[in-house]
Amino acid sequence: MIGKGHSVSGTRVSISYGWNQEKDAEVVLREHVAGDTPAEIAEEFRIIQSQNERCINNTLSFIVSPTIEDGQDLSKTDLEEIAKKFLKEMNLQNNQSIGFVHRDKAHTHVHIYTNRIGFDGKAYNDSFIGKRSQIAADNVAKELGLTRVREVQKEKLHELKHLRQEIKNIHDRVLQSRPKSLDEYISKMKAQKVEVIPTINKANQLQGFRVEYKGVNLKASEVDRSMSGNRLIPQIAQNKSFTRLKEVPKTFQVLDKTVQLSSNLSTKIAKEILKGTIKIIRDTGIGMGY
Repeated sequence: MIGKGHSVSGTRVSISYGWNQEKDAEVVLREHVAGDTPAEIAEEFRIIQSQNERCINNTLSFIVSPTIEDGQDLSKTDLEEIAKKFLKEMNLQNNQSIGFVHRDKAHTHVHIYTNRIGFDGKAYNDSFIGKRSQIAADNVAKELGLTRVREVQKEKLHELKHLRQEIKNIHDRVLQSRPKSLDEYISKMKAQKVEVIPTINKANQLQGFRVEYKGVNLKASEVDRSMSGNRLIPQIAQNKSFTRLKEVPKTFQVLDKTVQLSSNLSTKIAKEILKGTIKIIRDTGIGMGY
């Protein structure tokens, strides 16, 4: 089961989408609301939201998606239980919420809209809400005996074992040629039919890489941990300077443009640098009192 979440400002528009009859929408959750239309629910939200006018994105939008196989066997009551447990995992069980199931596609999923403003007028902290939604959905799946994302990913990666090894072999050969920039690495991988796709967010920050090969698209780290950004970037930097990377670079060139590193990627690279330093100390005995 997958969970997604973010904050939005258009309460009525969002609820109207959830209540879309063309998607065979059905109400599966009501918490502290009584309205029978998107406009009525949005007005109930607005009354509480008026206590905190500083909060602009004052509605939380979630999507909880069981696997296709699990979704086929889930009743309205089952989906209500999933939605309620999900909100409890997010510590939002006391906020106004409305939830709808969409069965217009093979993949049954639930849209939940929750008032970010509590009855006390305080705004719910939406930091890392996307990641927290994933964890909450995984916890609910575990509790209810539903298929977890990790299990699906593990099975998928096992099925692609031979293809992943092919990509890893190409990666190893390219690294042996000591590319001195990410663009050179990407170009050499492309020459071997492997597309390396940098993941760059709206803030122009490099978050990592994906690879595409023979119609399969995977995170680089799903192919092999050695291909993850926090391993690849120090390797490229070392090739360029012929010395071990000693600090996290503030910017990097990729696809002929300058990008910053995301805070998450920077932290991971810093850990890799530290591990490399520790390895040198262990190997040489420096600082060990020998």
